[in-house]
Amino acid sequence: LSTGNPTTISALCAVLENAGYEVRTYGASSNELIRLFEMLLGVLKHSKSDYLLIDTYSTWNFYYAYFGSQLARLLSLKYVCILHGGDLPRRLKYSPKLSKQILKNATALVSPSGYLAETFESNGYRVIQIPNPIAIQNYEFVERRFDNPKLLWVRALQELYNPQMAIRVLIEVCKVYPNATLSMVGPDKDGSLQDCKNLVEELNLTNAVDFTGYLTKEQWIELSKDCNVFLNTTNYDNTPVSVLEAMALGLPVVSTNVGGMPHLIENRKNGILVDENDHESMAAAILDLFEHPNEALELARTARLKSEESDVKRVGELWNKLLQNGT
Repeated sequence: LSTGNPTTISALCAVLENAGYEVRTYGASSNELIRLFEMLLGVLKHSKSDYLLIDTYSTWNFYYAYFGSQLARLLSLKYVCILHGGDLPRRLKYSPKLSKQILKNATALVSPSGYLAETFESNGYRVIQIPNPIAIQNYEFVERRFDNPKLLWVRALQELYNPQMAIRVLIEVCKVYPNATLSMVGPDKDGSLQDCKNLVEELNLTNAVDFTGYLTKEQWIELSKDCNVFLNTTNYDNTPVSVLEAMALGLPVVSTNVGGMPHLIENRKNGILVDENDHESMAAAILDLFEHPNEALELARTARLKSEESDVKRVGELWNKLLQNGT
Protein backbone atom coordinates (compact mmCIF):
# COMPACT_ATOMS: atom_id res chain seq x y z
CA LEU A 1 0.00 0.00 0.00
CA SER A 2 1.66 3.21 -1.08
CA THR A 3 0.94 6.89 -1.39
CA GLY A 4 4.60 7.81 -1.52
CA ASN A 5 7.02 9.25 -4.01
CA PRO A 6 6.55 7.41 -7.34
CA THR A 7 10.32 7.25 -7.77
CA THR A 8 10.80 5.52 -4.42
CA ILE A 9 7.95 3.08 -4.92
CA SER A 10 8.80 2.16 -8.50
CA ALA A 11 12.43 1.65 -7.50
CA LEU A 12 11.47 -0.65 -4.61
CA CYS A 13 9.07 -2.60 -6.81
CA ALA A 14 11.83 -3.08 -9.37
CA VAL A 15 14.20 -4.29 -6.67
CA LEU A 16 11.70 -6.87 -5.41
CA GLU A 17 10.69 -8.01 -8.87
CA ASN A 18 14.33 -8.47 -9.84
CA ALA A 19 14.71 -10.65 -6.76
CA GLY A 20 11.89 -12.87 -8.04
CA TYR A 21 8.92 -11.53 -6.07
CA GLU A 22 5.53 -10.79 -7.58
CA VAL A 23 4.48 -7.28 -6.55
CA ARG A 24 1.18 -5.44 -6.70
CA THR A 25 0.67 -1.81 -5.63
CA TYR A 26 -2.45 0.03 -4.49
CA GLY A 27 -3.14 3.63 -3.55
CA ALA A 28 -2.63 5.65 -6.73
CA SER A 29 -5.89 7.63 -6.72
CA SER A 30 -5.70 11.35 -5.92
CA ASN A 31 -9.06 11.12 -4.13
CA GLU A 32 -8.43 10.24 -0.49
CA LEU A 33 -11.53 8.10 0.06
CA ILE A 34 -11.11 6.26 -3.23
CA ARG A 35 -7.45 5.71 -2.39
CA LEU A 36 -8.36 4.14 0.96
CA PHE A 37 -10.99 1.94 -0.73
CA GLU A 38 -8.44 0.83 -3.33
CA MET A 39 -5.95 -0.06 -0.62
CA LEU A 40 -8.38 -2.08 1.47
CA LEU A 41 -9.72 -3.84 -1.62
CA GLY A 42 -6.14 -4.71 -2.54
CA VAL A 43 -5.55 -6.24 0.89
CA LEU A 44 -8.71 -8.35 0.54
CA LYS A 45 -7.83 -9.39 -2.99
CA HIS A 46 -4.34 -10.54 -2.02
CA SER A 47 -5.04 -11.78 1.50
CA LYS A 48 -3.11 -15.00 0.77
CA SER A 49 0.06 -13.14 -0.12
CA ASP A 50 3.27 -13.72 1.81
CA TYR A 51 3.57 -10.09 2.91
CA LEU A 52 1.79 -6.77 2.81
CA LEU A 53 4.18 -3.80 2.62
CA ILE A 54 2.70 -0.60 4.03
CA ASP A 55 4.20 2.85 3.44
CA THR A 56 3.74 4.56 6.81
CA TYR A 57 3.65 8.35 6.97
CA SER A 58 2.89 10.88 9.69
CA THR A 59 0.03 13.00 8.32
CA TRP A 60 -3.29 11.93 6.76
CA ASN A 61 -1.57 8.94 5.17
CA PHE A 62 -1.00 7.58 8.67
CA TYR A 63 -4.64 6.50 8.70
CA TYR A 64 -4.21 4.51 5.51
CA ALA A 65 -1.52 2.56 7.33
CA TYR A 66 -3.81 2.13 10.33
CA PHE A 67 -6.81 0.75 8.46
CA GLY A 68 -4.65 -1.36 6.14
CA SER A 69 -2.73 -2.90 9.01
CA GLN A 70 -5.85 -3.68 11.05
CA LEU A 71 -7.49 -5.38 8.09
CA ALA A 72 -4.32 -7.40 7.58
CA ARG A 73 -4.49 -8.48 11.23
CA LEU A 74 -8.07 -9.69 10.77
CA LEU A 75 -6.96 -11.70 7.74
CA SER A 76 -3.84 -13.04 9.49
CA LEU A 77 -1.73 -11.47 6.76
CA LYS A 78 1.83 -10.60 7.73
CA TYR A 79 2.70 -6.99 7.09
CA VAL A 80 5.81 -4.81 7.07
CA CYS A 81 5.68 -1.07 7.81
CA ILE A 82 8.09 1.06 5.79
CA LEU A 83 8.65 4.22 7.83
CA HIS A 84 8.68 7.49 5.89
CA GLY A 85 8.45 11.15 6.75
CA GLY A 86 10.58 13.19 9.11
CA ASP A 87 7.55 14.05 11.28
CA LEU A 88 6.71 10.45 12.24
CA PRO A 89 8.24 10.84 15.72
CA ARG A 90 5.56 13.45 16.47
CA ARG A 91 2.90 10.94 15.43
CA LEU A 92 4.35 8.47 17.93
CA LYS A 93 3.97 11.10 20.63
CA TYR A 94 0.48 12.34 19.82
CA SER A 95 -1.14 9.09 18.65
CA PRO A 96 0.51 6.48 20.87
CA LYS A 97 -2.40 4.01 20.94
CA LEU A 98 -2.99 4.00 17.19
CA SER A 99 0.75 3.87 16.56
CA LYS A 100 1.12 0.87 18.86
CA GLN A 101 -1.73 -0.97 17.13
CA ILE A 102 0.02 -0.54 13.79
CA LEU A 103 3.62 -1.07 14.82
CA LYS A 104 3.57 -3.70 17.55
CA ASN A 105 1.71 -6.15 15.32
CA ALA A 106 3.93 -5.69 12.28
CA THR A 107 6.21 -8.51 11.21
CA ALA A 108 8.95 -5.94 10.76
CA LEU A 109 9.54 -2.19 10.73
CA VAL A 110 11.82 -0.89 7.99
CA SER A 111 13.40 2.56 7.96
CA PRO A 112 15.44 4.05 5.11
CA SER A 113 17.30 6.24 7.59
CA GLY A 114 19.18 5.97 10.85
CA TYR A 115 17.18 8.93 12.14
CA LEU A 116 13.83 7.13 12.27
CA ALA A 117 15.48 3.87 13.30
CA GLU A 118 17.00 5.54 16.36
CA THR A 119 13.80 7.36 17.25
CA PHE A 120 11.60 4.28 17.03
CA GLU A 121 14.09 2.09 18.86
CA SER A 122 14.18 4.62 21.70
CA ASN A 123 10.41 4.10 21.92
CA GLY A 124 10.76 0.33 22.23
CA TYR A 125 10.42 -0.73 18.59
CA ARG A 126 12.93 -2.88 16.73
CA VAL A 127 13.72 -1.37 13.33
CA ILE A 128 15.60 -2.78 10.34
CA GLN A 129 17.43 -0.11 8.33
CA ILE A 130 17.27 -0.52 4.54
CA PRO A 131 18.12 2.50 2.37
CA ASN A 132 15.85 3.82 -0.37
CA PRO A 133 17.15 2.20 -3.56
CA ILE A 134 18.68 3.96 -6.54
CA ALA A 135 20.16 2.33 -9.65
CA ILE A 136 23.55 3.97 -9.35
CA GLN A 137 24.49 3.17 -12.95
CA ASN A 138 21.72 5.52 -14.10
CA TYR A 139 23.35 8.51 -12.40
CA GLU A 140 26.31 9.90 -14.27
CA PHE A 141 28.75 11.64 -11.96
CA VAL A 142 29.60 15.05 -13.44
CA GLU A 143 32.31 17.31 -12.06
CA ARG A 144 30.77 20.78 -11.85
CA ARG A 145 32.21 24.16 -12.70
CA PHE A 146 31.96 26.73 -9.93
CA ASP A 147 31.98 29.97 -11.89
CA ASN A 148 28.38 31.19 -11.56
CA PRO A 149 25.84 29.70 -9.11
CA LYS A 150 23.13 27.68 -10.83
CA LEU A 151 21.03 26.34 -7.98
CA LEU A 152 18.66 23.38 -8.22
CA TRP A 153 15.72 22.61 -5.90
CA VAL A 154 13.65 19.42 -6.43
CA ARG A 155 10.60 18.75 -4.26
CA ALA A 156 6.85 19.25 -4.24
CA LEU A 157 6.06 22.94 -3.74
CA GLN A 158 4.54 22.61 -0.30
CA GLU A 159 4.89 24.59 2.91
CA LEU A 160 6.41 21.58 4.67
CA TYR A 161 9.41 21.76 2.33
CA ASN A 162 9.85 25.53 2.74
CA PRO A 163 10.32 26.41 -0.95
CA GLN A 164 10.38 30.16 -0.25
CA MET A 165 13.64 29.69 1.61
CA ALA A 166 15.34 28.72 -1.68
CA ILE A 167 14.26 32.04 -3.18
CA ARG A 168 15.53 33.97 -0.18
CA VAL A 169 18.84 32.11 -0.51
CA LEU A 170 19.07 33.17 -4.12
CA ILE A 171 18.61 36.86 -3.37
CA GLU A 172 21.55 36.67 -0.95
CA VAL A 173 23.73 34.83 -3.47
CA CYS A 174 22.85 37.40 -6.13
CA LYS A 175 24.45 40.11 -4.01
CA VAL A 176 27.80 38.51 -4.89
CA TYR A 177 26.89 36.77 -8.15
CA PRO A 178 24.26 38.93 -9.91
CA ASN A 179 23.75 36.32 -12.64
CA ALA A 180 22.99 33.44 -10.27
CA THR A 181 19.92 31.35 -11.13
CA LEU A 182 17.54 28.94 -9.42
CA SER A 183 15.54 26.10 -10.98
CA MET A 184 12.64 24.86 -8.84
CA VAL A 185 11.37 21.46 -9.93
CA GLY A 186 8.14 20.01 -8.57
CA PRO A 187 4.35 20.16 -8.63
CA ASP A 188 2.29 22.59 -6.58
CA LYS A 189 0.68 20.86 -3.60
CA ASP A 190 -0.91 23.51 -1.41
CA GLY A 191 -0.78 26.84 -3.20
CA SER A 192 2.91 27.37 -2.46
CA LEU A 193 3.67 27.90 -6.14
CA GLN A 194 1.75 31.18 -6.23
CA ASP A 195 3.31 32.26 -2.93
CA CYS A 196 6.75 31.58 -4.42
CA LYS A 197 5.93 33.48 -7.60
CA ASN A 198 4.73 36.43 -5.53
CA LEU A 199 7.99 36.43 -3.59
CA VAL A 200 10.02 36.23 -6.80
CA GLU A 201 8.25 39.31 -8.13
CA GLU A 202 8.66 41.13 -4.83
CA LEU A 203 12.42 40.48 -4.86
CA ASN A 204 12.77 41.28 -8.59
CA LEU A 205 14.05 37.80 -9.41
CA THR A 206 11.67 37.00 -12.27
CA ASN A 207 14.49 36.41 -14.75
CA ALA A 208 16.54 34.37 -12.29
CA VAL A 209 14.01 31.76 -11.13
CA ASP A 210 12.53 29.02 -13.30
CA PHE A 211 9.49 27.07 -12.05
CA THR A 212 9.50 23.93 -14.19
CA GLY A 213 6.51 22.18 -12.66
CA TYR A 214 6.61 18.40 -12.41
CA LEU A 215 9.44 16.74 -14.31
CA THR A 216 10.15 13.06 -14.71
CA LYS A 217 13.31 11.78 -13.09
CA GLU A 218 14.99 11.63 -16.49
CA GLN A 219 14.00 15.22 -17.25
CA TRP A 220 15.27 16.75 -14.02
CA ILE A 221 18.49 14.76 -14.21
CA GLU A 222 19.05 16.23 -17.66
CA LEU A 223 18.31 19.69 -16.26
CA SER A 224 20.76 19.06 -13.42
CA LYS A 225 23.68 18.85 -15.84
CA ASP A 226 23.55 22.64 -16.14
CA CYS A 227 23.40 23.19 -12.35
CA ASN A 228 26.15 23.18 -9.76
CA VAL A 229 24.53 23.20 -6.28
CA PHE A 230 21.52 21.30 -4.91
CA LEU A 231 19.36 22.93 -2.22
CA ASN A 232 17.26 21.11 0.35
CA THR A 233 15.30 23.63 2.43
CA THR A 234 12.79 21.42 4.20
CA ASN A 235 11.57 21.89 7.79
CA TYR A 236 11.01 18.15 8.32
CA ASP A 237 12.69 15.30 6.53
CA ASN A 238 13.69 11.67 6.63
CA THR A 239 15.98 10.53 3.80
CA PRO A 240 14.75 12.21 0.60
CA VAL A 241 15.61 10.29 -2.54
CA SER A 242 16.10 13.55 -4.46
CA VAL A 243 19.02 14.44 -2.15
CA LEU A 244 20.51 10.97 -2.57
CA GLU A 245 20.18 11.32 -6.34
CA ALA A 246 21.84 14.74 -6.29
CA MET A 247 24.76 13.24 -4.37
CA ALA A 248 25.05 10.50 -6.99
CA LEU A 249 25.08 13.07 -9.79
CA GLY A 250 27.95 15.08 -8.34
CA LEU A 251 25.91 18.04 -7.13
CA PRO A 252 27.16 19.43 -3.81
CA VAL A 253 24.19 19.42 -1.43
CA VAL A 254 23.44 22.25 0.98
CA SER A 255 20.60 21.26 3.30
CA THR A 256 18.80 22.27 6.45
CA ASN A 257 19.92 20.21 9.43
CA VAL A 258 16.58 18.56 10.21
CA GLY A 259 15.22 15.07 10.75
CA GLY A 260 17.31 12.41 9.08
CA MET A 261 19.59 14.76 7.15
CA PRO A 262 22.58 14.50 9.55
CA HIS A 263 22.36 10.71 9.14
CA LEU A 264 22.75 11.12 5.38
CA ILE A 265 25.03 14.16 5.23
CA GLU A 266 28.18 14.48 7.31
CA ASN A 267 28.70 18.22 7.53
CA ARG A 268 31.60 19.48 5.43
CA LYS A 269 32.49 15.89 4.44
CA ASN A 270 29.83 14.93 1.86
CA GLY A 271 27.55 17.97 2.04
CA ILE A 272 26.79 21.06 4.09
CA LEU A 273 24.18 21.43 6.83
CA VAL A 274 22.72 24.71 8.08
CA ASP A 275 20.07 25.58 10.62
CA GLU A 276 16.39 25.25 9.72
CA ASN A 277 14.95 28.29 7.90
CA ASP A 278 18.32 30.12 8.00
CA HIS A 279 18.57 31.38 4.44
CA GLU A 280 21.54 33.61 5.20
CA SER A 281 23.66 30.71 6.45
CA MET A 282 22.66 28.61 3.46
CA ALA A 283 23.64 31.41 1.09
CA ALA A 284 26.96 31.82 2.91
CA ALA A 285 27.63 28.09 2.57
CA ILE A 286 26.98 28.28 -1.17
CA LEU A 287 29.28 31.26 -1.58
CA ASP A 288 31.98 29.39 0.32
CA LEU A 289 31.75 26.54 -2.19
CA PHE A 290 32.42 28.97 -5.01
CA GLU A 291 35.33 30.52 -3.16
CA HIS A 292 36.86 27.03 -2.68
CA PRO A 293 36.00 25.04 -5.84
CA ASN A 294 38.52 22.26 -5.17
CA GLU A 295 36.94 21.59 -1.78
CA ALA A 296 33.51 21.66 -3.42
CA LEU A 297 34.61 18.99 -5.90
CA GLU A 298 36.01 16.81 -3.11
CA LEU A 299 32.71 17.21 -1.24
CA ALA A 300 30.86 15.99 -4.33
CA ARG A 301 33.18 13.00 -4.82
CA THR A 302 32.69 11.89 -1.22
CA ALA A 303 28.92 12.31 -1.59
CA ARG A 304 28.96 10.02 -4.61
CA LEU A 305 30.60 7.28 -2.52
CA LYS A 306 27.88 7.71 0.11
CA SER A 307 25.13 7.39 -2.51
CA GLU A 308 26.59 4.11 -3.75
CA GLU A 309 25.61 2.52 -0.43
CA SER A 310 21.99 2.74 -1.66
CA ASP A 311 22.55 0.91 -4.95
CA VAL A 312 19.73 -1.45 -5.90
CA LYS A 313 21.94 -4.53 -5.68
CA ARG A 314 22.78 -3.96 -2.03
CA VAL A 315 19.22 -2.89 -1.17
CA GLY A 316 17.84 -5.98 -2.91
CA GLU A 317 20.04 -8.23 -0.80
CA LEU A 318 18.78 -6.58 2.39
CA TRP A 319 15.12 -6.90 1.39
CA ASN A 320 15.57 -10.52 0.33
CA LYS A 321 17.14 -11.32 3.70
CA LEU A 322 14.20 -9.69 5.49
CA LEU A 323 11.47 -11.39 3.45
CA GLN A 324 13.17 -14.80 3.59
CA ASN A 325 14.41 -14.78 7.17
CA GLY A 326 12.52 -11.98 8.90
CA THR A 327 15.74 -10.08 9.67
